[in-house]
Amino acid sequence: MSVEAPDPNAPVAKRAGDASAPKRRSRRQSIILGLAIIAGVVTYAYGFQVTKVDLGEISSETRRGQLIRVLRDIARPELLTYDRIPTNTEFTIYLPCPADGFEPTPVTEGRRLVVEPACADPGDTLLITGVGFAPNSRGSINQVPPSGDLELKIGEFFADVDGNFEVVVDSRERAEAEAQTIRVVTNERIGSIFSPVEVESSSGEMRTSPRISRAVQDTWDKIIETVFLALLATTLGTALAVPLSFLAARNLMRDITTTVTKLSLQLLAIPLGVVVGVLLSRTAQQLADQLTNNKILLVLGLILVPAIALAAIRYAFPPVDDEPPTPVERGQRGAMALVAAVAGILGILLVSELLIQVGGWLDDALGSFGFLGGFLEKSGEIATAITTMLSALLGAAVFATLAGRLSTFVRSRVSDTTMQAATYPLAALAGAVLGAILGAGIGWLYRVTDPMAIYGWPAVAGAVIGLFLALRNRSRSSVQIGLVTYYLARTIFNTLRSIEPLVMVIVFVVWVGIGPFAGALALAIHTVAALAKLYSEQVESISEGPIEAVKATGATRLQTVVYAVAPQIVPPYIAFTLYRWDINVRMSTIIGFAGGGGIGFVLQQNIRLLEYSAASVNMLAIAIVVASMDYLSSRIRERVV
Repeated sequence: MSVEAPDPNAPVAKRAGDASAPKRRSRRQSIILGLAIIAGVVTYAYGFQVTKVDLGEISSETRRGQLIRVLRDIARPELLTYDRIPTNTEFTIYLPCPADGFEPTPVTEGRRLVVEPACADPGDTLLITGVGFAPNSRGSINQVPPSGDLELKIGEFFADVDGNFEVVVDSRERAEAEAQTIRVVTNERIGSIFSPVEVESSSGEMRTSPRISRAVQDTWDKIIETVFLALLATTLGTALAVPLSFLAARNLMRDITTTVTKLSLQLLAIPLGVVVGVLLSRTAQQLADQLTNNKILLVLGLILVPAIALAAIRYAFPPVDDEPPTPVERGQRGAMALVAAVAGILGILLVSELLIQVGGWLDDALGSFGFLGGFLEKSGEIATAITTMLSALLGAAVFATLAGRLSTFVRSRVSDTTMQAATYPLAALAGAVLGAILGAGIGWLYRVTDPMAIYGWPAVAGAVIGLFLALRNRSRSSVQIGLVTYYLARTIFNTLRSIEPLVMVIVFVVWVGIGPFAGALALAIHTVAALAKLYSEQVESISEGPIEAVKATGATRLQTVVYAVAPQIVPPYIAFTLYRWDINVRMSTIIGFAGGGGIGFVLQQNIRLLEYSAASVNMLAIAIVVASMDYLSSRIRERVV
């Protein structure tokens, strides 16, 4: 019987390959690990060089002494202020010894000094022992000549918890035949926490010792300022971040599209709307100036202007149209809408003037609660200041809406070929206008006076870009303007977040002056960018089910946001807002170093003046407020989220 020998090649080769593969992987992993370790060592070695790590200064006696002094001052916050009275404790010595020797009279009770030896040669070393001093007291050790009109400092002492000390000093090389005195001077506190004492100041006023220190009073004022600085910054930042966050939410913006024609018309209409809005605001401001000069006219204006605005709105926007409006009716409604806009702006200005006048009167009449009147007065000033900006934004929004409707109307009346042919010049014109506006802004910033450089070349470049985009999208029925807005918003938010509030506050200090208002504005801008990013990411992570369900009912985009998005984001929005307030409280202590107000400004002054005990009070207040804010915000988040 013949037995067929197995093929020895393939299986053996396979087994050999299986055995060698782990070895190759092991060698490769070892090489990679070794290279990673070498790269890490090189990285940290270079980091040590860049950061100038040097332990030589740590062993310096001068540095160590300064560190100990600073740490001891920080460990003793200046919470109370004591009036002090200088107290002298003396011991008689002879330098040099008299011919018949000298034996001092021993003192066995109360505060006392013992100097050994009691007589010596000038310049010799003396051992000074103190007993019965105040615990942990300190003072100077002086050598007083027989005339008593001079104190020569020869050392200092620090008593222990029992009020005792021993100090070795060198006497002065001042020989006198008569007795000299070793005088220990201490500044004793007057009164205690449990038994305060009334003392008379140098100005003749009576005050209590001890009393709340000036550092505590300044810290209290500034820590309150810090908390409310952060509160106002968080409130303003949240008010702006909530609507802007939807522009940076990809899931909401990706479905927003438009045609090139519609986009071009809207870009052309927006500058026109801004101009019209500014003109309407100026017209309303002129009318308001005439009405506010007389209190009777002001009262009549506050009554009649809102009524006129409501009547104009009802006529311009009727709830139901039985028949399509005629061209004449459309013109009348447009005119009434314009009247309503002017009346609305005028009403805001009149109310603002009323708030300013009433607030100024209440500020003087309410005494300690005059800040309520100041709040009304400042609110009126803010409303007056932002009226023009709001009018410009409203005009831009209205004209952009009208341009969009015009595009839809024209598209329904003309052929696609005609519409496509009109798209190219419109896109070029829109690009030219946008380029000219950007060029004007850059020219103003860099003080360029050449009209061709400001308007001409930017307009040409904008027209070319607009025409290129129109040609590029000629085969598409729509442009994803939502994604363009999304990326633009994210870029702006990321840019603002990359700029530290400490840098922003420098700009606002130049604009509005040194103080907490500049700090609040700087923190508000940074808060807008930070919260808008957090809010938008929360919107992107919501469930799509409710959105699809609301859209299926035929809801508009605004209704979708209100009924499908808002219920899912309100709890985390509240949590993020509280967390941001916590962050702003901590950041407000830093921006004070650049003149942004708050406790940081006082902390910087105390550090520069080497008042570390007062700085310790500031740091203690910051720690208490931050810990309290963290606890409060965490509890609120637990209840809300």
